[in-house]
Formats: sequence, structure tokens, C-alpha cells
Amino acid sequence: MLWRAAFALALLLLPHTEPRTPLDFGLVPGGVYDTVAHYEPGPIGLLFNMVHAFLHVVQPNPFPEDLVIRVAKDKFGAIKSEYQKPENIVLTLQVIYYEIGFVVCAALGLLFVVLLPLVGLLFCMCRCCDNCGGEMHQRQRKNADCQRGLLTTLLLTTTFIITAGVLCAYAANQHLSSQLKTMRRLVNNNLRDLHTFANDTPMQIDYLITQYDTAKDQVLCDLDNVGVLLGGRIHEELGKEVRPALDGVLNMAGVMRDTKEALENVSVTLETLQEGTGKLQFNLSVVRAGLSNALSDPACADTLSPTAQICRSIRSSLAQLEISANYSGLPDVTDQLNKVNEVLKTDLSLSVQRGLLAFNDTPTMVTDQTRNVAEGVRGILDGIGSNITSFSRLFPIQSSLNNFTVFISHTHSRIEDIYPEIDQIDFYRWICCITLCCMVVLILSFNFLGLLCGILGFDRHASPTTRGCVSNTGGNLLMAGVGFSFLFSWVLMGVVTATFVVGGNLEKLVCEPYNSRQLFKVLDTPHLVNPTWRNFIPGYLYNDPDMDLTVESVYSNCKDNRGIYSALHLDKVFNISALLNTSVYTKDMAQKFEGVKVDLRSIILLDSEGKENLISFTETGIGEINFAAYLEELNKGVTRVDLLSFASNLDAQADQLSKGSLQTSIKGHANTLRQIYSHQVVSIQQSMNTLNQSIRFLERTSSDLSNKVSEVLTAVNAAQYLISQNATFIVNQETEKYKQTIIGYFKQYIDWVKTSLEMEVATCKPLSNIMDTAEILACSFLLDSMNTFWFGLGCSTLFLLPSIILSVRLAKFYRRMDTEDVYDDIETIPMKTIPAYDTMTRFPRASAPPRHHADW
Repeated sequence: MLWRAAFALALLLLPHTEPRTPLDFGLVPGGVYDTVAHYEPGPIGLLFNMVHAFLHVVQPNPFPEDLVIRVAKDKFGAIKSEYQKPENIVLTLQVIYYEIGFVVCAALGLLFVVLLPLVGLLFCMCRCCDNCGGEMHQRQRKNADCQRGLLTTLLLTTTFIITAGVLCAYAANQHLSSQLKTMRRLVNNNLRDLHTFANDTPMQIDYLITQYDTAKDQVLCDLDNVGVLLGGRIHEELGKEVRPALDGVLNMAGVMRDTKEALENVSVTLETLQEGTGKLQFNLSVVRAGLSNALSDPACADTLSPTAQICRSIRSSLAQLEISANYSGLPDVTDQLNKVNEVLKTDLSLSVQRGLLAFNDTPTMVTDQTRNVAEGVRGILDGIGSNITSFSRLFPIQSSLNNFTVFISHTHSRIEDIYPEIDQIDFYRWICCITLCCMVVLILSFNFLGLLCGILGFDRHASPTTRGCVSNTGGNLLMAGVGFSFLFSWVLMGVVTATFVVGGNLEKLVCEPYNSRQLFKVLDTPHLVNPTWRNFIPGYLYNDPDMDLTVESVYSNCKDNRGIYSALHLDKVFNISALLNTSVYTKDMAQKFEGVKVDLRSIILLDSEGKENLISFTETGIGEINFAAYLEELNKGVTRVDLLSFASNLDAQADQLSKGSLQTSIKGHANTLRQIYSHQVVSIQQSMNTLNQSIRFLERTSSDLSNKVSEVLTAVNAAQYLISQNATFIVNQETEKYKQTIIGYFKQYIDWVKTSLEMEVATCKPLSNIMDTAEILACSFLLDSMNTFWFGLGCSTLFLLPSIILSVRLAKFYRRMDTEDVYDDIETIPMKTIPAYDTMTRFPRASAPPRHHADW
């Protein structure tokens, strides 16, 4: 129906409020930092790892955090002045215990430095006295070849080890020099990142301030749509009562129409049935008379014949050809129909439509009645924006950053001025390291040349006094290597010991604790820097040493690229919470919304005419209809007997008669009954069904009609009372929700500002990069290279000791001797038949050719 479609369309057009989506403030603009504070040494990292493993063997103890703290707090003062106190003695012993590996190695190194020159001096003096291998005479032994081969192999192996050590030292030396370019790039990147930090921070803060417009625009949008948002919510809450009430009225209007239709059906069908049953009665009487005349045939007169019995049977059934229901005595419903028509002259649906339209106009009413409140809120918005802009200018951010930029530029200039000095210092360092390596290379040169000449020039058939010049030169080169070893080894060991003690301790006490962050725990020890300060960073920055701000927390936050505001707890200086205090603004906002008064008393859901119309419907008298009389007649059949069955019986009985006029007449009347059934009885049955449906509908409708209408009117009156007298609660409730939505935009903005300050604005990654860069320069570049240098140089120096011994022993086999062993033949056997060095059966005697040179 049209009225139902209109009502459904009105419900679809009702305003609905959707939950507000979070505001999108965008991404805070920020520069990209260039520094990658990560270092991969490459292939030389294998040597670095070897040095680290060696240092772990020398010093396997964990980082002595408590010991370092105690020593740092004492600053060595009490230990120096009151070293005899038991606690200071214990502390000293703990330090020695921790450093025992370095102490032992350093002691051995110093012993090497002191003793080796003395041993070399004594060795020279001993050889000058023809002792310690200084006598130019070589005993002939049976295993001389085996001994010479073993000594050669051992010396060659030792020389290769020394070579590996000096190559390791050389690689470390070159690596340190080659990293100067990387150092410059790292330093420049760090300074450039600091410039980026200083330049981007004001822009980021301005972005935070300008994004207030996003929240403001959203609030203005909601204020412009206050009718849809606030009015829609009020409308939706009230609609929970109003819609069912109006729906009940509309349903009752539909019942009125259906009642009218049912009464019209009763009136029309009753007249139709009265007329149809009259005609049917007449036609049945005609058939009955015709059959009676046909049964007067002489054939029916013979009482003993079968035909007479059939005739009597037919005659006895003629009384059944009568109508069953009598509709002429039923009362008509004209009076009730007239009253219903009178009620329907007032369009109840139209009254409901007017009430529904008035109710749906709630958003417009809210818009008109809250116009002053919206203007007041707009004024507050402008004031908040002005306050945020003015407050942000009170803080000396720009001036501080300008000073910081000047400081960075000045520092960069000073660093650039230092680079030539660094290059010069590195050049001198490189020269010194190369000189030390060349000392070892010089010794290696003598060893390799001595071995080469000795091996190539050795003649096993030559006697010690007749050895060739090449072999003799090899032996002299080996002895020269021994001499230079005594001259240089103690210097090398002194350098190795000094760099070992310094570099090893720095690695174990600074670099490793920094990587494991144990060093931060030492620095964060309460009262370490100042006995009265719990934490020194907030003590220096804010004069508040009790603040929970530590080196480790600053480093970790900056490492995670958090904002400097949260990393350094700058709220002590720039209190953003006071600037963005929502309670100040929400209080003013709440006062404005307290003035929201929405008057809905002008909404009339159902006017008095509509209510009177409903009451009039109960007075139409449809309950006075005699439904029992109608139903009684409708429950009866149209005729007393089924005409089709009656006609079939007539045909069956006529078939038993002999052919003739009687049979023909009876069959003709049977066909007439069939025609009466199809033309009259069927239409009467259809009218009876229509009448039955209408009567039963009217019976249901009239049942408790007054109570039903009363319930509808009660629901309408309750909804009307809710709108007119009791809507204040709902209005206040929905106004509070609307106010919280408006205030929620400010809270979103403030929360976003705080989160951005903590995570995105002025991210302090450059600070952690500076610390990591310092660690890379000091530990990865300098210390690792220095430690690898002394590791390789120390290895070479240590193996100079076996090189000295082996070179002295092997030189005897290569140098030309002054005397040799000569054997007397007891059995007077020719010399050519005597084995060359059969010392087991011969007795030697000394013999020497003239000496033409002086041996070392």
C-alpha cells in the first residue's frame, strides 16, 4: 500500500549518527640522517677476532663493575695517601688480581727487554773467547746431515712465523692509515646530521602547531552539522518510543480500511446470496414438479413391476430438492458501514504523516536552537589557536637552535683545521710502525738469504774447512741476523709491552663494556661524579640530580630514534603539558554547552482529530453484528442434497427402466440439475466463502477493539509526553556525548602532539650516532689496529728467540771453519777407502789451513 511505502521511506530518511573516525594529522616532516654508525672491518676482522680471543685468554675475568666504581669514586686519592689501610690494601689486591694476566705478560715483556741486551752482550763476549760456538771448529758427527736438515726446517718454520707476524703488524698499520678517510666521512656525516637536526626541528614544531587547524576544522564541521549529529542522536533516542507508537496508529488506520472493505463485502454478498438462493429455490421447485409429472406415467402404476418400485424411490427423494440456508432473515450491516465511512472521512494516515514529519524535523530545530552555542564554541576555538601560537613563541627554541648551529659550524671548522695535523701525526706514526716492521724485515732478510745461500751453496762432500763461498756467506748472513736480533728485539719488545698494556686494558675496560652497555651502568652509578648527585646528567642540565635520567636511558632512547624531548626529559624546561592543558579549554567548552536548551514541545505526534478518529472507530457498532447467525447459515450447505450426486442417482435409476418417454424425461431432469449446480450453486458457494472471510475478520476486529485502540492512544500519549515534558534528560545525555566528541578532537590533537614530540620531533639519533662513531674511531679503528699491530709484532719478537738459537746452531754447518777433524789410519788403509765421517773407529786430530779472513 502507498501509506506503508511512504512510512518506510520516512524511516529510511531519518538521520543516523555514525561513530567519528580518528583524525589524520599526517606524518611529521623530518630529514634523513646520513650517518650509519656501523662498522664492518672486512677480511682483517679475522685478525681482530684473533686478538680479542688472545686478550680473553690473558684476561678472562668479567668486567669488574664494582671495582671500577670504587676506584672511580675514590679517584685514587685515598689509595695514594692512605694505602696502608686494610680496605685500600684489599682494593689494590683486587685490582692486581683482575690485572694479573696483564701484569704477568708485562713482567715477562720487561724481563725480556732487560735480559735480552745482557744476554746478547754476554753472548758476544763469550764468542769472542771462542766459546758459545765462537770457535771456528766443527766436530764431525755421524748424524750431521740429519741435524742440519732439522735445524734448517725449524729455522725456516720460525722465519715463516715471524714473517706472518710482521705481515699482520703491517696490515694493521696500513689499515689504520686507510681508515682516516672513513673517519672523515663519519665525522662529516655526524656534523651534517646535527645540522639537519637543528634545521628540521623548527619546521617540525611549526607543523605541530599548524595541525591544530585539522582538529579545529573537524570541530567546525561538527558544529555546522550539529543538527545531524546532536539532533540526529536526540531523534534516534526519542524514536525508540515514538516510532512504535506511530506504527501502532498506522496499523489501526489500516484496520479501519480493512474493516470498511469487509463491511462492503458483507453487504454486497448478503444481497447476492438472498437473490441467488431465491432463484435457486424456484428452479429446484420447477425440477421437482417436472419429475412429479414424469412419475405419473402409466408404467409407474403397476405396483408389482420393477418400474413402479423405481418410481416410488424417485418420488420419495424429491423432497430433498430444497435450499438449505436462508439468508433472507440475516440482518444487514448498512448502519455499521455508514459509520465506518464517516470515520474514514478523516485521513488518520495523513495525521500520522504530519506527526512523523514534525518529529523528523528535530535536527533542524536543534540547529536553530543551538546557534548561539555554536558561535560561542567558534570563539573558543580561535582563542585556543591564538594561545597555542603565542605560548610556543615564549620558549627560546629558535634562538637555542641558532646558537647550536653556530656551535656546530665552529666545531666543524676546528675539526677541519685539525685534519692536517692528524694526517701529519698519522704519517709519523706510520713511519715509526714501518720502522719497527723494517727491523723485523731486516732480520728476516738475513734469515732467508742465509738459508737460501746455505742450502744452495752447501756441498756435503766438502770438509768444514773447504766449504764454498756461497755456503760460507749463508752462515755469515745467519749470524748477522742473530746480531740484529739482539740489537732490535728488546726495542721491539718494549714497544709491544707498552702498547699491549695500554691497548689491552682499553679494550677490556672501555670497548667491551661499551658494547655490552656495562660501561653505562658504571657511568650511571649514583653519586659517582658528584657525591651529592644521584644522576649527573640532570644535575648538570637541570640542577635536579634526583631526576631519573641516565646515560643508558638517553643512549637507548636516541638509539631507537626517539625525540630529544622525551630522551632528555625536556619537560623540565619546556612544559608542553602546561601548554596543552585540556582542562582549561574543556572547562570553557563545557560552560558553553551547558547553555544548550532544546525545546521539542512544538512537535505533535497525533493531533486531537486523529485521536477522536480512533475513538470514533470503536463506536461504529461492528461489535453489535450478529456474527453467530451469519456463521450458522454459512455453516449450512447451499442445498439439502448434493445436486450432482442426486443427478447421478437419477441417471442410474433411469438406466434400469426400459427405454421410453419415462426414461428420457428422468434423464432430462438430471441434466437440468447439473446445469443448475454449475450456473447457480457454484456462484452461491463463492459468495458464501467471501461472506465467511469478511464475517470472521469483522469478528476478530471487533473483539476487544476498545482495549486495542486504548493501548494505541496510551502509547501515543506516552511518546508525546516524553517529547514535550521529559525530553530534557535525553537532550542533556546526547549533548554530553556530543560535547565529549568535540573535546575528543582536542584530546586527539594533544595526544598526537605529545606522541610526536616523544617519537618524531627532533629525533636524537645523531647523539647516539656520535657515541657510536666515537666507539668506532677509538675501538674499531684505533685500538683494534693497535692491538693487532702489537699482536703481530709481539709474535715476531717472541719467535726471534728460537730464531737466534737455531741460526747460531745452523751457521756452523754453513760457515767455513778454521780447523777440522783429521783421522789417522791405524790399519794403513788408503784414505779414499775410509768413510768420510767415521768418528766411531777413527781418532781425530786438529788441522787448520791458513786463515785469510776473520769470522764474526
